[in-house]
Amino acid sequence: MTRLFLALVFFSTSALAQGFDHAHKAWDALVKKHVQLIAGNNASQVRYADFANDRAALKSYLDALSGVAEAEFNGWSKPQQIAFLINAYNAFTVEKILTRFPGIKSIWDFGKLFGNPFKDDFFMLLGRKFTLDGIEHETLRKPGAYDEPRVHFAVNCAAIGCPMLREEAFVAARLDAQLEEQARRFLADRSRNRLAGGRLEVSKIFDWFKEDFGVRERFFAAYAAQLADGVQEQKLISEGKAPLSFLDYDWALNDARK
Repeated sequence: MTRLFLALVFFSTSALAQGFDHAHKAWDALVKKHVQLIAGNNASQVRYADFANDRAALKSYLDALSGVAEAEFNGWSKPQQIAFLINAYNAFTVEKILTRFPGIKSIWDFGKLFGNPFKDDFFMLLGRKFTLDGIEHETLRKPGAYDEPRVHFAVNCAAIGCPMLREEAFVAARLDAQLEEQARRFLADRSRNRLAGGRLEVSKIFDWFKEDFGVRERFFAAYAAQLADGVQEQKLISEGKAPLSFLDYDWALNDARK
């Protein structure tokens, strides 16, 4: 009887440990199918019309995300937590867009005061109602929690100006490499970050969330090769001598219909 009890405990514990798919295979399959790379693979568009045809698969994945209890989440490694939160943000954003697709031109069509899509608690996560801002600002960006500025290049707000929706799921085993590639891709996209006329023109992300990037000149210095082509231009960035300015943010929907 004791052996049977121990065996049941072992298998129950194993089942719980394997309950959530940390490979995020369902989301991985969806984005591989419906995300279209553009601009030399430094940006992407989303085939929302095709995503709508796979709504059942998307909702099944969202249900899996919503089924994770906070206690279970707290027992995961930090890379597992970050990957979960990024994928959740991106998947629930797609679902939000689909609720009005195809009659939507920007995520702000939901409203900025009433119906604000980032403050609307339209889904469940970790056992309670949650918002997109709750994932990004109150959890991922919470001081001392993860302190990982590259998450800004991973969460996608369904806008052209936003860092690209990645064409695969984020996973703990490759998280650092994935985040680094996202950073390099975003900073190499000259429509959103570039050296022009001796000035470093960058995304408003670096203005809105400047506290997340430490000394911004040092951050940009690490990506001088992405931001400029010429040796002298790269040196200007590496030495922190290029004055900063911020580009307008394009909130138009990142839809592949165009």
